[in-house]
Amino acid sequence: MKRFGILFFLVLIAEAALAQSGELASRTSLIDAQRQQISVERSRLEAGFAVEEAGCHQKFLVNACLDKVHTRRRQTMAELRRQEILLNDEERKIKGAEQIRKTEEKSSPESLSQDADQRAKALDAYQSRLVREKDKQQNRSAAEMNEKAARNANTEKILANQKKNLARIEKQAKAAEDAKKFNEREQEAQRRRAQHETEQLKRSKPPAKPLPLPDQ
Repeated sequence: MKRFGILFFLVLIAEAALAQSGELASRTSLIDAQRQQISVERSRLEAGFAVEEAGCHQKFLVNACLDKVHTRRRQTMAELRRQEILLNDEERKIKGAEQIRKTEEKSSPESLSQDADQRAKALDAYQSRLVREKDKQQNRSAAEMNEKAARNANTEKILANQKKNLARIEKQAKAAEDAKKFNEREQEAQRRRAQHETEQLKRSKPPAKPLPLPDQ
């Protein structure tokens, strides 16, 4: 992105020099070259982001990875779009200046005052377009922030539900384990009571009578 900033700055410097010599066609060529570089860079970045998105599907936190890639993609593409808008605005200025030059060459002295009014109106219209474009950009940024906030809220809700479900499962498993241990203790107590009762019966049983002696 810094490379594009430097190139655009060089374009502006070149435009200033060419404006002094009146070579508007060369200025247009420079803008076309810059626009082509932006197009090439956009294609290269899109391919890179596609590779990153494919890599996200191989990771455990797929959505988090995709969100990061999408955020960087939006920011990068927004910057490229901003530079294209600046180039478009500059191109319109060049075409407007060329039209004005042609008009002034063909205009009579009596029409110069009217031409000045038209140029002032054109400048006002241009400034109004810049304000509208700025407002649109701010609205887009706000919409992206709201969209991101909504996704984060949805992710947090899903995680909270998963945590709640996990806690419920753990609670049910613990209850089942406690019930099992209780049943085992009850069975052991019953076994011991039965054994105790058997031993009591054995101790309380009267001794057997002796057999009678045989007659002599």
